[in-house]
Amino acid sequence: MPESFDQLAALIRARFSDLSPQFQTGAAFLLDHPDEVAVSSMRKVAERAQVQPASLVRLSQQLGFPGWNELRDLFVARVRTRPEPLSSRARSLVAGSAKDALAHDLLVAQQHNLDASAAHNARTMVEAARVLKKAKHVHVAGFRSCYAVAFGLVYGYRLFRPSVSLLGGEAGTLEMQLLGIERDSATIVVSFAPYSVEAVRVAEAALEKGSRLIAITDSAVAPIALNADKVLIFTHESPSFFPSLVAATALAESLVAHLLALEGAGAVAQLEQSERTLNARGAYVP
Repeated sequence: MPESFDQLAALIRARFSDLSPQFQTGAAFLLDHPDEVAVSSMRKVAERAQVQPASLVRLSQQLGFPGWNELRDLFVARVRTRPEPLSSRARSLVAGSAKDALAHDLLVAQQHNLDASAAHNARTMVEAARVLKKAKHVHVAGFRSCYAVAFGLVYGYRLFRPSVSLLGGEAGTLEMQLLGIERDSATIVVSFAPYSVEAVRVAEAALEKGSRLIAITDSAVAPIALNADKVLIFTHESPSFFPSLVAATALAESLVAHLLALEGAGAVAQLEQSERTLNARGAYVP
């Protein structure tokens, strides 16, 4: 029996194709509307999902639960563990008595995030790099705090591959930029809870266009991860008021390194050309 919402979502995705049409309808509603499931009765959920209440009971049992209530408990727990508002965390930080240890605690948390993220993504990292290598063009998106992660990924990747672009949405141009996503491309989206509407829009556009989707995010059931081809998950625990993006940045850098290794000699030659060009045009102080 799944012990967390993430495990439940992974189980549903794995078994989805084997479920009956009625169960598929109910399961899809569970994943698409988790907040509603947490606060609604089974009858109301069934009505909204357009299935019979008995179907939800049988679906719960098929997924390993004694009944509906046990399955719903995971949705309730998910709501309780949502990210705390930044302002609340800031107040706790100001009111706390351990300010002298904050720098040390931050470094400890960041090291934990790096260790956890590295252990979780070792295999998927290589698989994601192979998906990107095959793509004709790679689009990368990250908004608000995740913009820096996306920008760094594009900067490093473009040093040895010209066909990489950043979907920044400057001056309200995101919808125009999304027109460039094509079926033989790949799209990387970086986001964590609370998920930005722009990141979700990019992921939806990638799926609509048939682009391969790589999600760099904090949960296997993040909106950008549910239908992604590959999901790289980072941990962002922090004693500060704002989540740490150290692990997300490390994943982006690791992905670029794997891509260079996969591309081989051709990528090294392109990198050498980029370095010569930058030096010749005075990009760096002599």
